[in-house]
Amino acid sequence: MFKKYELKDYRFNLVVLLIALTSIGIMVVGSALESVQNKQFIGMILGIIVMLVISLLDYSYILRFYWIMYGISVILLLAVQFFGKEVNGSKRWLDIGFQFQPSEVCKILLILFFARYLMLRKDNINTFRSLCITGILMLIPVILIEEQPDLSTTITVAFVLCMLLYVSGLSYKLIGTVLAIVVPCAIVFLTIVIQPDQTLLKDYQRDRIMAWLNPEEYSNSTGYQQSNAIMAIGSGQLYGKGLNNNSITSVKNGNFIAEPETDFIFAIVGEELGFVGSVIIIGLIGLIVFTCIMIGRRAKDLAGTLICVGMASLVGFQSFVNIGVATGVLPNTGIPLPFVSYGLTSLVSLYIGMGFVLNVGLQPKKY
Repeated sequence: MFKKYELKDYRFNLVVLLIALTSIGIMVVGSALESVQNKQFIGMILGIIVMLVISLLDYSYILRFYWIMYGISVILLLAVQFFGKEVNGSKRWLDIGFQFQPSEVCKILLILFFARYLMLRKDNINTFRSLCITGILMLIPVILIEEQPDLSTTITVAFVLCMLLYVSGLSYKLIGTVLAIVVPCAIVFLTIVIQPDQTLLKDYQRDRIMAWLNPEEYSNSTGYQQSNAIMAIGSGQLYGKGLNNNSITSVKNGNFIAEPETDFIFAIVGEELGFVGSVIIIGLIGLIVFTCIMIGRRAKDLAGTLICVGMASLVGFQSFVNIGVATGVLPNTGIPLPFVSYGLTSLVSLYIGMGFVLNVGLQPKKY
């Protein structure tokens, strides 16, 4: 489980980037909702400790239990269906003395599972039988997450798993064929769901798409949150209004954004830290993604590469969706901004994933 490592291989730059981003997040979360700031700080300390411990564990040894990881993921997601706590019509949380969101933990477990699974099948990954089995294994957790319902996390998990499949050696011919089918289907799907009598999406999901397509028409209803978020970001201008400001013109202070500490945290970043603060946040996220990819390129095996690619894809795509929603580029869908939004399950889970990335970095390919 433990191996001898060389200190020069430890990626302290990644640790610094993660601490810097989370520290800014704690300040912004505190400005959005002061009562949860201490919890977020405790989450960061716990996450860092767990990350450092995991970074010293041999990931190759841990991945031997990959089927157990998959089983735990499915069991947790099934537990949500039967015993989950319902909030605003969604079952996404389990209460076992403390409340946590299993789908956040499952993101990491699934990355680890498929890292090992795909490495063992890299030589026949493009066969019909292998693709069918892999597809079924991917669909089971994706469907269980969608049933909560949690469309944003469903899309995120599906994207990350597709990236792992691509990096593992999926044929370009198959990718081209899938795109040739998916793109027209997506257009047809969008055409259908904007109809008033459609049954493919729930009403609130359709309304969010309509608010994205016609923001002015829905600015006082479904699009209210996004319209105010865009207004908040724009009002911050270059340097922002400052954290914990008392400005009466503040969108946050006027309570025009519900739960600004989570899904719309970037609106607080834009308003209080301005364009400069927003660029710093995006820059730190970009550097974290880039560092994960560079570590993956030097991994000793495909499993290590897939762990790094999985974490890079998760942080990058989830950040794109969160910021895209806050700026009106994408339809409104609830998903946290990695290492910035409030949420202990999300924060600690991400640090666990980064612990495995650090361990991959400690075992580089020998040239």
